Amino acid sequence: MKRAGLILLAALWHGAAFAGPIENPIAVFSGLDKITGEITTFSVPVNDTVRFGALFVTPRTCHTRPETEEPRTMAFVEVDERKLDGGRRRIFTGWMNAESPGLNAVEHPVFDVWLTGCRNPAAERKKTAPATAK
Repeated sequence: MKRAGLILLAALWHGAAFAGPIENPIAVFSGLDKITGEITTFSVPVNDTVRFGALFVTPRTCHTRPETEEPRTMAFVEVDERKLDGGRRRIFTGWMNAESPGLNAVEHPVFDVWLTGCRNPAAERKKTAPATAK
């Protein structure tokens, strides 16, 4: 009996240990324009680039954990700044954590950008779809 309990516990632990992060196709950011004081929320598809002021924000991946685990939302992001000559200069490359926005937010003299979440429209549709009667 004791052995069966240990085997069951090991199987449960093994399954939980390999529950990997969920890949999401859209990263959601907030940006602060320090001149106007305006905060803007914007969504960016993974591997696409969106311009926010003089910044170009490109998420390379956006991960969340399964709903059964403690929330953790992270994205690997590249941020470029538009220079006066029209070129770009990389000012940030790294991971942003939505649960700790001050940890790795982009702090620019005029603009701040931080991750607020990840979205997966296909998964959202599945959750809100009505169950069919049988």
